[in-house]
Amino acid sequence: MGYHRAGFEVVGVDNRPQPHYQFQFVQADVFEFMAAGGWRGFDVIHASPPCQHYTGMRNITIARFGACKTEHPDSIAWTRDALVATGLPYVIENVCRSPLRTGLILCGAALGLPHLARHRHFESSFFIFGAPACAHRCNEYSVGVYGSRPDGRRVSYRHHKLTRVARGIAEAREVMGIDWMDWAEIKEAVPPAYTEWIGRYMLRVGVV
Repeated sequence: MGYHRAGFEVVGVDNRPQPHYQFQFVQADVFEFMAAGGWRGFDVIHASPPCQHYTGMRNITIARFGACKTEHPDSIAWTRDALVATGLPYVIENVCRSPLRTGLILCGAALGLPHLARHRHFESSFFIFGAPACAHRCNEYSVGVYGSRPDGRRVSYRHHKLTRVARGIAEAREVMGIDWMDWAEIKEAVPPAYTEWIGRYMLRVGVV
């Protein structure tokens, strides 16, 4: 949605059905799709490999319960290789503990989402300058959109500011700037404000 708002035509590819996806959708294994030349005719590619291998909550689960980390494979290197092979400009998004070659970190509060931190790291095939500075510590409180359910539980109390999980899907949608996803979808999502900022940057500096 963010790239659409920036002025791009968008096609999504995922190996699972996405019934609430707002644009043209192709259900396919993305690596098979890329190998078959499905990328041809596009100007830029954005990839968001699964993040579970790198998340802090995942590492807590491993420490407490001995879960097997290979259940969620590390696919960033494969993704990068597939994107480089196309010769197109690309962006890869993931969480802060991922092995991205991070060139950009975006914060929800810095992009006008007043109760959101949700830092996301971005690697790109081009330089990105001028990103807004992290601003979540100015939040009166922060709302997390993750976990098994939106139950409002307190997550932490840092810097004299409360962080809690969203109290319901309505609050999660408001916090994220997304009004079409259910909980299972939105807890995995990148707020459209992030990709809109990147998309407008690409157009402004002539990446595409």
